[in-house]
Amino acid sequence: MAARKSARKSAKKAARKPAKKAVKKTAKKSAKTSAKKKVPPIPKGVHTVGVSLCFQDSAFAIQFYEKAFGAKELYRLTETSGKVGHAELKIGDTTIMMADEYPDFAVLSAKTIGGSPIRLSIAVKNADAAFERAVSAGATVIRPLNDEFYGWRAGVVMDPFGYTWSIMHQQEVVSPKEMQKRMAKMEVASKSEGAAAA
Repeated sequence: MAARKSARKSAKKAARKPAKKAVKKTAKKSAKTSAKKKVPPIPKGVHTVGVSLCFQDSAFAIQFYEKAFGAKELYRLTETSGKVGHAELKIGDTTIMMADEYPDFAVLSAKTIGGSPIRLSIAVKNADAAFERAVSAGATVIRPLNDEFYGWRAGVVMDPFGYTWSIMHQQEVVSPKEMQKRMAKMEVASKSEGAAAA
């Protein structure tokens, strides 16, 4: 009898030990897993270089970009006054950040400073249709659509906020060497025209 009791106790202890070990192993694994789950420094889908634009009225700008470029608003953060502190739009595969003016932090719109030296560009499937859509929404034509020497059909518009946008689609693959040749020819032709006009 005593031998049986001793054997039962040993069997119970042996059954408990693997369970305790399994619990310890699971705890260690979950601790390691949570330690490995680090936040990526660059989130998925975020490009290395981003664009951040400033406006006198970001809410209106969002409406315009939705109509003109098919933008989709991701989110916006507003103050109680309604001022937009930060908003994000997606145009195609690119996210654009935007905000209202904050003069104290030197955040000023293109309108306030009299225009922007930066030109934005949009690569589309059909430049003609995209160009027409932007103009219909209220953009001003700066340079009409043209088949350019570098292989793209492109035109430039200015939005109501003082930013210029080159709208284009590729129609020919041109090497940098060929681009340089074509540019040199254009320069010669332009000088000849200028001399003839004088």
